[in-house]
Amino acid sequence: MKAHGQARRALLYISTYSSREGPEGSGGHGKGIYLFEMDPATGELSQRNVFPNESNPSWIALNPAKTHLYAGNETNEFQAGRSGSVSAYKVDRDSGNLTLVNTVASGGAGPAHLSVHPSGRFVLVANYAGGTVAVLPVRDDGGLETANDVKHDEGPVGSAHAKNAPPGSLAISGHDAPHAHMIEADPSGRFVLSTDLALDRIYVWKFDQDKGSLLPNDPPWASLPPGDGPRHFAFHPNGRWLYSLQEESSTVVMFEYDAAHGTLRSRQTLSSLPRGFTGSNFTSEIRVSPGGRFVYAANRLHDSIAWFGVGAKGELTWAGEEWTRGDYPRSITIDPSGTFLYSCNQRADAVACFRIEKRTGKPVFTGRYTAVGTPACIVFLG
Repeated sequence: MKAHGQARRALLYISTYSSREGPEGSGGHGKGIYLFEMDPATGELSQRNVFPNESNPSWIALNPAKTHLYAGNETNEFQAGRSGSVSAYKVDRDSGNLTLVNTVASGGAGPAHLSVHPSGRFVLVANYAGGTVAVLPVRDDGGLETANDVKHDEGPVGSAHAKNAPPGSLAISGHDAPHAHMIEADPSGRFVLSTDLALDRIYVWKFDQDKGSLLPNDPPWASLPPGDGPRHFAFHPNGRWLYSLQEESSTVVMFEYDAAHGTLRSRQTLSSLPRGFTGSNFTSEIRVSPGGRFVYAANRLHDSIAWFGVGAKGELTWAGEEWTRGDYPRSITIDPSGTFLYSCNQRADAVACFRIEKRTGKPVFTGRYTAVGTPACIVFLG
């Protein structure tokens, strides 16, 4: 750590694909969950430890108190091949070291995303291969109980070709069966939102915080155009605007969110690709800057980060694009200070670091790469 009077180095975790059956049929090169520290002046990352996990701990999240970290193990091999799993770790706040508490079934195959409810009492899981979302209660010791609620996404799958895809696109994966891709509570914790890529829906659930159960809202979902494939979303800090990123169409949709009723109303659709782009692209991650002035979207195959300015009413304006300096950005993350943006370049086995220009929002490459096998996402401990 830095001496007194100097900026304190931030700790962060990087999740990876770690099994021979990694993403998209390719092998994972990671070893588990990595602990790094960030130099706040330069953005440089220095590895401090690695916590082995051979089951693809591809998505991780901290509880609000930052005393425990939860990892969605993206596998189909848990419980004799019937499910993926979620692991709970105790966090040592001084060192950042992790101690495994327990591992339970995720409530479906291939968990691709998880989050912790604002109360800290439940972990919410989206099982991509299983087409389910699940609620896992958190024990007093931070460990997990088995799912007390599992919902199966049901309905007709969308078109194999996205309605809003760029000309010549062959981005047609995923519309074969329900695929839950993300799940997260709204800022109040009263509602939980989840995406299903194949059904082209963002589900909205009423959340019973006493029972830890999901109840369909009225209406139960917001629809996206056929085949567009909603993947991830991000709330603006004001809680009134939500930005949804579509994997197959490479679009960003801005929604007005009614926090009192848990309803979504679409207001704007933009491409995450530059004007005139033709060909295939799969989007991955969308982030809002800490101050809410900019929105960032990651493109895979095009290997770029698009960024947008946020208007007074939440509408977006295209601001530019930046090369990720590596193949297939699985996710992007902004550090809590809003100074640096990191791209987990999955097929390059590296994380690239960008400094964000405060006035324009432009991510400027710092020249710094960090070697990490098949990186998936980053979470800051602080």
